[in-house]
Amino acid sequence: MPQVTSVRPGLRLTVLGTGYLGLAHAVTLLAEILGADPRIGGSYMVPGRGFGGACLPKDIRAFVTRAAELGAAEALNFLTEIDAINLRCRNRMIDLVKKVLGGSVTGQAISILGLSFKADSDDIRDSPALASAKAVHKLGANVTVYDPVAILKVRKECPGLVYAGSVIGAAHKSDVILLLTEWLEFGEADPEILGKAVAHRNMVDGRNALDSRPWRSADWDFYALGRPSLTSVS
Repeated sequence: MPQVTSVRPGLRLTVLGTGYLGLAHAVTLLAEILGADPRIGGSYMVPGRGFGGACLPKDIRAFVTRAAELGAAEALNFLTEIDAINLRCRNRMIDLVKKVLGGSVTGQAISILGLSFKADSDDIRDSPALASAKAVHKLGANVTVYDPVAILKVRKECPGLVYAGSVIGAAHKSDVILLLTEWLEFGEADPEILGKAVAHRNMVDGRNALDSRPWRSADWDFYALGRPSLTSVS
């Protein structure tokens, strides 16, 4: 008699949750073009630099692997695509930064706010924020990073980055700022004060955590995955 194994409730929630996140990232391209649909935005979906952490990515990959072992891989092809979409979000973040900086990050001063995979945590396992910091550094950018709590862990792992002790310190003479983890203090940053510290007023909101209006009022060019870019030539 074939063995019947039930799917744990927690794993079902993981699959549903990652499906929701994958869908949010998949509509990012349309959201950037449409921009006006109230169903696309923070109230329902938060597209951005992708999800990470020690659980969600690992769990969906394990679920797909187990399904393949049981001969049911085809039924979970959508989860494989969700994982691929999520990883492509990281690449799209880097592509956006390149676009902001005229096509290349080499020699550019990039400030990154947030290193943990989510706010209120020091967990950097499979963190999209940290992956972005490593990626632009590998491409030749001068990268300064700040995170309220995760910075100590990252310092051990990535000695080649420059570490700041505050938002204003990270922003010093920056060509572009990337907000990659939605810590509360980042949302409370004053665009006018920050603007006096940077070399160029370019903000890339990778978490759709900021209200663009005060940044535009302070003459920042504002970019985000899932929203139209707001610049002086928009």
